[in-house]
Amino acid sequence: MKDLYIVGAGGCGREVLQWCKDINKERATWNIRGFIDDDEKALDGYECDHAIVGTIKEWQPKENEVFALAIAGPETKRAVVSLLEGRGAEFVTVIHPRALISDFTHIGKGSVVYPGARMSPNSAVGDYVTLLDTGIGHDAVVEDYASVSACCAVMRSVHICSGAFIGANAVLMPNIKVGHSAYVGAGSVVIRNVRDNYKVFGNPAKKID
Repeated sequence: MKDLYIVGAGGCGREVLQWCKDINKERATWNIRGFIDDDEKALDGYECDHAIVGTIKEWQPKENEVFALAIAGPETKRAVVSLLEGRGAEFVTVIHPRALISDFTHIGKGSVVYPGARMSPNSAVGDYVTLLDTGIGHDAVVEDYASVSACCAVMRSVHICSGAFIGANAVLMPNIKVGHSAYVGAGSVVIRNVRDNYKVFGNPAKKID
């Protein structure tokens, strides 16, 4: 088995650690070695059975090492992946055993799919996507580096572009497109396309500064 390091030791990191442990309970997959994080105090005050063993900025990937991306912010994900992949790092895809993945779906490399996530037929998520316990409708697409928070309803044929962030409990109506690096606030109901880099909030969702 390969040695697994979790990139990011914040709340998302502690969740991803648990999901990786749950995967190992189903089938021994990785030797979990700990976290790498530039904030060496990120675990202070939290119960955790793995430690921060190094920093992202100084880590040199070695043979037999793989990495799980445990960062939710799209732009931070891009920067960290670029840095580590540039040094030869290999990222694994983490799909929790209790995620419901339909036939004819696609999940890209380095993505993390939480327990309770639901992907309908012919839906797809790209590389380095963070998908919490939320629903992705049939024929929907979530592009690279996007993050979809908990309890969202991403309905049929929605297209979420790269680097977008969807807040918890958001509803994206059928056929909506959310632009590159856009931000949809928690609880929003999106009934119109969202332009690149726009931040929207509310019901119906409207642009905010």
